[in-house]
Amino acid sequence: MAAVRSSDDTAGPLRRTARAIGRALRFPVTGTARGIRKATHAHGAGESGLGKLIELHAVNGAGDVMITVALASTVFFSVPTDEARGRVALYLGVTMAPFIVLAPVIGPLLDRLPHGRRAAMAAAMFVRAALAIAMSTFVATAGLELYPAALGVLVASKAYGVVRSAVVPRLLPPRFPLVRANSRVTLSGLLATGVAAPIGAGLQQIGPQYPLYGACLIFLGGTFLAFTLPPKVDSAKGERRVRLVGHGEKPRPSLRSVGPSVLHGLEANAAHRALSGFLIFFLAFLLREHPLSGQSAAVSLGIVGVAAGAGNALGTAVGAWLKARGPELIIATMLVIALTATVLAALLFGGVMMAVLCAVAGFSQALSKLSLDAVIQRDVPEQVRTSTFARSETLLQMSWVVGGAIGIALPLNGVLGMSVAAGIVLTGAFFALRGLVGTARSGSQFSRVL
Repeated sequence: MAAVRSSDDTAGPLRRTARAIGRALRFPVTGTARGIRKATHAHGAGESGLGKLIELHAVNGAGDVMITVALASTVFFSVPTDEARGRVALYLGVTMAPFIVLAPVIGPLLDRLPHGRRAAMAAAMFVRAALAIAMSTFVATAGLELYPAALGVLVASKAYGVVRSAVVPRLLPPRFPLVRANSRVTLSGLLATGVAAPIGAGLQQIGPQYPLYGACLIFLGGTFLAFTLPPKVDSAKGERRVRLVGHGEKPRPSLRSVGPSVLHGLEANAAHRALSGFLIFFLAFLLREHPLSGQSAAVSLGIVGVAAGAGNALGTAVGAWLKARGPELIIATMLVIALTATVLAALLFGGVMMAVLCAVAGFSQALSKLSLDAVIQRDVPEQVRTSTFARSETLLQMSWVVGGAIGIALPLNGVLGMSVAAGIVLTGAFFALRGLVGTARSGSQFSRVL
């Protein structure tokens, strides 16, 4: 009996020690998970279902950046500059040109599936998971087979974005403005991108297909997570579709009929998005040939990329704080700030100014987009808000393509490039600034189309 008792006395401390070690090993994971859940579900977001959408968007951002790392390393970094320009131009043409044709179809198509939004978001995740595996078989050679798959990824990603924009208003907690909700959703995607990007770069060192394997796993998780959104996501009571321009027949809701703020906001955001596309492609090639002083091309691109990401995150965070301020005035201010930054970058061209410009461009684009969302939420009735988000995203994507094409075509001259960047923003200011300031001063409420 004494021997048995001695054995039990010894086993007890061992079990307690093992449990303590187990808890210590699990704490970083479980503690982090609880912290994330607490942040995403704060202020009623957990009860309304917005928290789950925030988490889903983080998964979406992480998966997309994994695919971006794989494609960038294959299409851009693996070949000489001249060949890389040709490959990137081919990528832009093969993927973006068909997307411009398909994009106007995405919104109306999704509008016809009002009771299947969770399924649509899950399908967008699953399609990208399957395409990531398909691309992994030929990513190392960057053959032509890569481009149709990349187009499929782009279409699925934008389809998810359109549905997500339509879903947000249905998941708002009480007295929770749309601009704050969009800010939190967008910020979760940015944070997830920042975490997943270095992981993808590390996987890339093992082999070009490994970031795609990672993307597949992430998107499969997103497929299941999409079905955990609350059932009210699939409700579409009273919604109708919208067209950008009405025709002569029986009047139907269109963006022109909901007041000039939406149109001027779109014009301003198109300039910001074109500037973003231009800077991405122009600086990618410029810094590859002429890196920052004392830095490699990869480090130089990393510096301006981090600056742009930090600016974007800051703009997204500030968006929540400015939720009650006039959105037209914010959009106009962001145009002026972006224009000032591009002019200074042209006059004082250098490495520091390029980083500053990227940070300002990221900040102004994020805050301007959040303000545009607020204008749409305020001026566009719920019956047509879904299609309005879809069509606005299409126009902004087209603007990004145009800006990127200009960036690829330009000679690698920094002063010339920054002057063109200033011209892009100046064009947007010419069309939008006066109207934005006028509507902000008048404070008029625009008619709602039912």
